Amino acid sequence: MTHSIEDIAAALGAEALGAVSLRVSGAAEPQSAGPHDLALAMSPAYGDAIGQGQARAAVVWPGADWQALGLEAAIVAPRARLAMARLTQMLDRPYGREAGIHPTAVIGEGAEIDPTAHVGPLSIIGAGAKIGAGTVLTGQSTVGEGAEIGADGLIHAGVRIGRDVRIGARVILQPNVVIGGDGFSFVSEAVSNAERARDSLGDEPLAAPQDARWHRIHSLGGVEIGDDVEVGANSAIDAGTIRATRIGRGTKIDNLVQVGHNVIVGEDCLLCGTTGIAGSTVIGNRVVLGGMTGVVDNIRIGDDVVTGAGTLVISNVPAGRIMMGSPAVKMSTHIESYKALRRLPRLLKRLGKG
Repeated sequence: MTHSIEDIAAALGAEALGAVSLRVSGAAEPQSAGPHDLALAMSPAYGDAIGQGQARAAVVWPGADWQALGLEAAIVAPRARLAMARLTQMLDRPYGREAGIHPTAVIGEGAEIDPTAHVGPLSIIGAGAKIGAGTVLTGQSTVGEGAEIGADGLIHAGVRIGRDVRIGARVILQPNVVIGGDGFSFVSEAVSNAERARDSLGDEPLAAPQDARWHRIHSLGGVEIGDDVEVGANSAIDAGTIRATRIGRGTKIDNLVQVGHNVIVGEDCLLCGTTGIAGSTVIGNRVVLGGMTGVVDNIRIGDDVVTGAGTLVISNVPAGRIMMGSPAVKMSTHIESYKALRRLPRLLKRLGKG
């Protein structure tokens, strides 16, 4: 399939210049672009690379002299990453599958699968589960008893959806996601050393409790996932204990993220790779947790909070804060502390000479 420069610009909400009827079949980095590719040169740093390839058209930055770069046509993209998002959506090959159920799939009693849905090979659909219109299960995935998946979802290979999980429309689950596994929740007959350590903050020595055996707290609450959520590969969202663990509409979760039991995540959040959120924490709307952020249990993070990579959040965070460090402090405070730490050897050296 090919697209004209004019059509691509319209899809991007951008301006098309030059030979707008020129057609391309794909996108490429400038240095490796062929004559039928649209080169992606959305900042001046990529300008010189256009001449290393064979592109006739490119997406360029505002003010670029695209004709001097040897191009016949150009698309001007004021916001590069937004243009990239819309362009990749336009050019991506959809996971189209013929409606129906593969002969190797196992379907439980009373399961309701919309006639327009696709259930791929070796999938297992539990009793009473519901699969919405147009949803695609590519294969080798499991949907537990009583679980529901809304319309136009995309469930990749190896996904495990637990019983009584509720998933909205247009949800994407990348390979090997696990939704609705039991929460990590145990209690001992006697007060445990973990409880003693938390209460004393390390001021008291620990000894063996009288009864250290762990008793499982079962997860009865399931998981509720809103519309337009995406969950990255190998991430896990645990079921709630009594009430459901909830992920709000439009939230995007990266690979290898752990969301503990009873957690509530608001709308339009970004949870970046290897982030871990402990149980019963409440996260507001539009929160961005940078990669490797850790969040302890039973705290609240307000709306519009952003954390830097590697942040450890151990207490409530007011709305609108930018946090960084371990333990987390305001980013400006962390940066000043880091600068002071780097100056410390020099200051100690001066003091030694004095």
